[in-house]
Amino acid sequence: MRYLDGQEVRLGDRVDENGRAGVIVCSVDTDEYCVDYPREHWSYLGAGLLILFDEMGLVHYGEPDEDLRLVARAAR
Repeated sequence: MRYLDGQEVRLGDRVDENGRAGVIVCSVDTDEYCVDYPREHWSYLGAGLLILFDEMGLVHYGEPDEDLRLVARAAR
């Protein structure tokens, strides 16, 4: 999955969606999962991302969201 500007979404990215801050905790598309959100529990989704938002909690996006923007890349 990619952001609207064409950059690839990566595990650990800090994101913003309409003023709501979050972090990418799983990318089913690239088979990447944080320790707290393991493949065994989330790969059944088949595609998309899991974002842990500060205010809303965990949200699954099956398709790109035009309002989702990258704030900062995770330190690697």
